[in-house]
Parts: sequence; structure tokens; C-alpha cells
Amino acid sequence: MTKIYLSLLLVISSLSFAQRTVTISTDNVVQTMDGFGGSDAWRTQFVGKNWPDQKKNAIADLLFSKEIDAQGNPKGIGLSIWRFNLGAGSTEQGENSKVSDEWRRSECFLNADGTYDFSKQEGQRWFLQAAKKRGVEKFLIFTNSPPVFMTNNGLSFASQKNKLNLKDGAIPKFADFLVQSIQGLEKKEGIKFDYVSPINEPQWEWMPKQGDTNSQEGTPATNQEIYDLTKSLSEKLLAKKMTTEIVIAEAAQIDYLYENVNAENRDTQIDFFFGKTKTNVTKFPNVKNVMLGHSYFTTWPIERQVLSRKLIAAEVKQKPGLKYWQSEYCILENPGENEIPGGSGGGRDLGMQTALFVARLIHNDIAVANAASWQWWTSITRVDYKDGLIYLDDGKSKGGTEPDYVKNDGEFHDSKLLWALGNYSLFVRPGMQRIDIPNQKELDAANDVMLTAYKDVQNKKLIVVAVNCGKEAQKYKFDLSKGTLKNNEFTPYVTSENSNLKRVNTQKINNLEIPAKSVVTFVAEML
Repeated sequence: MTKIYLSLLLVISSLSFAQRTVTISTDNVVQTMDGFGGSDAWRTQFVGKNWPDQKKNAIADLLFSKEIDAQGNPKGIGLSIWRFNLGAGSTEQGENSKVSDEWRRSECFLNADGTYDFSKQEGQRWFLQAAKKRGVEKFLIFTNSPPVFMTNNGLSFASQKNKLNLKDGAIPKFADFLVQSIQGLEKKEGIKFDYVSPINEPQWEWMPKQGDTNSQEGTPATNQEIYDLTKSLSEKLLAKKMTTEIVIAEAAQIDYLYENVNAENRDTQIDFFFGKTKTNVTKFPNVKNVMLGHSYFTTWPIERQVLSRKLIAAEVKQKPGLKYWQSEYCILENPGENEIPGGSGGGRDLGMQTALFVARLIHNDIAVANAASWQWWTSITRVDYKDGLIYLDDGKSKGGTEPDYVKNDGEFHDSKLLWALGNYSLFVRPGMQRIDIPNQKELDAANDVMLTAYKDVQNKKLIVVAVNCGKEAQKYKFDLSKGTLKNNEFTPYVTSENSNLKRVNTQKINNLEIPAKSVVTFVAEML
């Protein structure tokens, strides 16, 4: 009986490790990638301004560094896009801003008398320089609200539903503020802003939910208001001979991009801005042919995650030359304890389970929705929530919300989520081409192994990123449709419960291993 039992175990073991063969269509380019990014909102304002140099430089290394140490391991995740939050002035208003959390207020370069002060947003500017020094390629500036001097209610959040919180006729003034802020920052910091995103999440109302306060700056906007602002901003950038490209529309959920959600003139945005309409923005030469959306509240269950991303891809495909960026995400859903510790976005988790939940989403946003860029929301957090890549605390708790909590110093912690994003961001650089891996079944792969592949034509490299959400390691053989590899081998970089993007021994193309519950980037030189 014991022999039979052992034999069965051996059979089961051999079945679970049966080698899989996957074809990589190296000659079938699906898209060109634009990079991976994160946002500086909001905690960089205090970390960059107040924290000791050694600590904030170490944090910057984790986010931006592309260096490799003596053992061949990465020092950081090499983000290629950095998102700068252009503030509306709630900080200067203090308690009168009615933004309840001081850490979510933001300074404004524009003063009440119409002058500009580019010594403001000091902590954020420190991180701009840190990103530049470490080789970040692209910089994006975005707003949550017009300056408080221009808003209807004198606040940085709205009092009216479904209406841009801006005084009548003030769209040109708002556009001018954006242009002058970009020019002033570029002159002071020596940094070129590649993109400007003028409106963020226009589908949310950004009105007080309790009493007369709100948790952050924000404004709704209709599609027509976004169009009018884009037109004015385009004209002003051209007049100044600036090359910054406008990107829209930072949809709060991706279904607002491709369908009529609630008939409030804030949905079907792909068709409104890029379809056969009078409001097609491609007639403006400095509007980038890309639609931005946020992956919130469309990730669970998996069936919805896959279907909604197929619908984006189908809609984008109908518009010549249009691309899609997933430009903001952190966990706000409630997928349950089986998926992430605590079952929702509440309660920070530095471990692998949360990292795999997000890695699966990154894969589906790229492979199914065809996202050419993937950007995380807040890169640094101090709260007990799953909204950061790097976590701050006082060494005695898991985060806090008191105004002075870690304002001047504290401890910082990397997360598995940081390193899992690094499996993409460090290796898949702007301009690389994603190539097809056919015949992957999205729903089956979501709880097993998901693969995407990229080629760097200039440097003759082949990159394959594997996300294994399964409980078993898997053996693979990669068949290339065209071309060969140097020594027929890949160098793997593994993120798992015991490994942070660690370089391991090279593996032959016909004998590759993807550990259980891991994200692995395979790097090869092409001949």
C-alpha cells in the first residue's frame, strides 16, 4: 500500500512539473511600450522637504535607480515615468481649505496677486531632481483642481455636481496657469515635462461627503469642458512653442472610456475625443493620440477584469493610431481574504499576496487591454492601507494619519508590490516593442502563469515577464518564431516571498523554471 501511495505521489509530482512549451512570436509586434510610472502625490511634499538626506535618497533609489550591484541585483525598480502633482493651493488656505487631511493638501505656484513662486512644492521638487539624476526618461504634470483663485467656490474641491469647478469664462486662465507652471518649473529645475494631464477623474463629483469637508483636491468635468480646456491649452502651448504633449482624460473607471455609464456626458470618452465627432482632439497637433484610464473597481471578479479590458482594446482598435495608458491604480476593491490579506485595500501588506494581485492586473492591462503604459498611484504612503510602493511609519505602528506623524523623519519599508512592478518597469523601457505570445487563455492563466514578451531592437534584447499566481512551480520551454539567443539562455530576475527582483543563475531556453507565487523577468541577448 505504501509503495502504491509513493508511486501516486511521484506521478502527481511529475504531472505538476510537466514542461510546457510556449511560442513567442518575435516577428509579430503588438505595440510599442511607453513606460511605467508612479505619482508623487502626496507624501513626497514632506519626505522630500523634511526627511534626512540619507533616507530620502534611499527611497529615491528604490523608485528610480537602474543600477545593478556587484552580485547582479537591481538597486531599485527604475521607473521611467514620474507624475508631478501640480497643486491648487489648499495648503496655503490651511484649515479654511476644508481639505481635512493636511497631507492631502497641496501648494500652488500661483499667488493671489497673479505672481508665481516656484520655491513652493519644495519636497515634490526634490523628488523631481532625484528622478532626473537617476535617469527617469519621462515627466508628466497633472492637476486635481484649478487654482483656488479661479474656482467657483474658492475651494480646491467642488460644490456643484457634473460641472468643472471653475469660474465662467476662466478656461483660458486655467490653461495659462498650466503653461506658466510648466515653463517656470522647467526653468527652475532643468527638467522637460513631456506630458500635461489637465483634468483628473472627471467622473467623480469631488463634493463634501460629510459636513463641509473633503479628503483631497478634485473637480468633476464634462466631456465638453475637457475638450474646451484641451483646445485652449493646445493653443497656448503652441504660441509658446512648447513641445509638451497633452494627455487626456484620466477616466476614474475604465468603463467610462467605452460605454454610456450614466448619461452624464462624462462617458463614452474614447468615441467623444477620438471618434468621428466635432470634438475629436487629434486635430490639435500637440495632443498625444492616447486615452488615459484608471483601473479602479473593474478588477474583480477576474471575469470582469478580463472582459472590461477586452472591451477597451476593441474600442481603441477602431480608432487609427490610438493608444491606451493605465495611468493610476491602487487597491480600492474588496476581492476577499483569499486574494489579499484583509480582503480589501484597507490594512497595509508588504507581502507577496498583494503583489501578485497587482501583477496579475498589470499583465491583463497590458496583454488584454493593450496598455502601452502602466502607472501606480501614490508611490509613498504613511497610512495603514495598500496604496503605496514604499511605506512610512514611526517604527511602532503600521502607519498613521495625525498631522505630525512621520512629517520630519521616520522609518521606510519597501514592499513586494514595489519589486513586482520592478519586474516590468526596470526591464521594459520606453520604445521597446511588445511581441505576441499567442494562445494564452486569459481566465485560465489568471490563476496560473501569465506571460508577456518584449524586444529591445536597439540593444538586441528579449524580455519575458512571467506572473505565476499558482501554488506550483512550472517548467517552460520557449520557442522563438524567428531569431536565436546568445548561448540559448536567459538570465532570470525573481520576485517572490524570499526574493526582491534577485538575479539567479542563467537558464537554458528549453529548461526554464517559474517558481510558485512569483514574478520572474527573463532577459536574453538576441543574435
